[in-house]
Amino acid sequence: MRKSKKNLPPGPPTFPIIGNLHQLGSHPHRSMFELSKKYGSLMSVKFGSVSTVVASTSEVAKDILKTFDIDCCSRPYLTYPSRITYNQNDLIFAPYNKYWREVRKMTFVELYTAKRVQSFRHVREEEVASFVDFIKESASLENPINFNQKLLKLSGSVMCRVGFGINLKGSELENTYDEVLVETTEVLASLAARDYFPVIGRLIDRITGLHSKCEKVFKTLDSFLEQAIKHHLEDEDTTKDDIIDLLLKMESGEIGLGEFQLTRNHTKGILVNVLVAGIDTSAQAMVWMMAHLIANPRVMKKVQAEVREVIQDKDNITEDDIERLEYLKMVIKESFRISPIVPLLVTREATKDVKIAGYDIPKNTWIHVNLWAIHMNPNDWKDPEAFIPERFMDNQIDYKGQNFELLPFGSGRRVCPGMGMGMALVHLTLINLLYRFDWKLPEGMESKDVDLEETYALVCPTKVPLQLIPVLTQWT
Repeated sequence: MRKSKKNLPPGPPTFPIIGNLHQLGSHPHRSMFELSKKYGSLMSVKFGSVSTVVASTSEVAKDILKTFDIDCCSRPYLTYPSRITYNQNDLIFAPYNKYWREVRKMTFVELYTAKRVQSFRHVREEEVASFVDFIKESASLENPINFNQKLLKLSGSVMCRVGFGINLKGSELENTYDEVLVETTEVLASLAARDYFPVIGRLIDRITGLHSKCEKVFKTLDSFLEQAIKHHLEDEDTTKDDIIDLLLKMESGEIGLGEFQLTRNHTKGILVNVLVAGIDTSAQAMVWMMAHLIANPRVMKKVQAEVREVIQDKDNITEDDIERLEYLKMVIKESFRISPIVPLLVTREATKDVKIAGYDIPKNTWIHVNLWAIHMNPNDWKDPEAFIPERFMDNQIDYKGQNFELLPFGSGRRVCPGMGMGMALVHLTLINLLYRFDWKLPEGMESKDVDLEETYALVCPTKVPLQLIPVLTQWT
């Protein structure tokens, strides 16, 4: 009996063997957005031998991330992310199965509850205070600050204490962690030929050097994690209650994980997520927010006026102050909208045949949700390319995964579990930066010269590092 022809989404013509890979370019999220203008909100593309669909509007994203979430929330096997995460023993790249469900439940119940986030409040406050002291010193010397570098260091210092119980400053890991972080995210975002060309892909990856780069990164990362675990096991302080402590208790069986017994590779796989998702996303989010503010003097002036009017006690700024800073909350939302730190959600895979937006999506189809296209959709956002925080004044749209026009942390089962932990640091840091200092660009630069282009990676940083000079004020 003949199979009925499937009604697949429309898409661009494919080339033999490579499919549509040649159309991705250096910014796949932008290239896919341009293609979607011609082929629609749900588009079929072929990446080598892999059948893929791309969602580019909030309506289709809602179908994938909510209505059919359970059928669309698994992950395909990706060669190098699998290697980096100890064979998908993590939370981000693991397929949808019983192990993933148990780990996800554990992270929500044990690691990322509001109570747990609050328990690390003193860590954030201490590290931000240290950062403020560094800025004061730079201001007195009129030295520009490389925000990409320094905010990565701040975020790393917080997460190394929260996740590993390690003070990064002065530790053996201080000089290697940022290299580990940057190179790991590069490998995780790489297009591996092996994933798209099963027969010759392995050879291509060896010729291009991607295979050897991945192995080098994996060895450095593994050494970093081994040192962190060794440091933790040798520490005589038994009162520590950080993430690594919890995972080691699961390894020993002291804490149960359903029917699963964690091994050291499970522990390290989950810690990779803490490193990559916990540090890089918070740091890049803060860089983008400051970049947009310095590029938009009107908004900077308005948000600083609000912060300085609302904050009464400069010696006791807390992350709770965000609740009173309505305009700053709008600025944060607008920055997430116009510069999503993860413009393409991590690739999903359909686990069964599903029908989305009237089209057939066969089992094993890869699914891309293009956040950048959703956030730039003129049907949802007036003047989408303009930075206008006031657009959030009269609506209830938030970034926590329930409003599909704004999804910086994703939605559904795969929503980022560390959102609360990351945003607590973002809030505290931004309030301090805006309250205590004025900011100016290096000599010869004006606001219109600020480069707001991104470099594509798993987490997208600014293409040109943001350099700003702090100015001491009466609020310092």
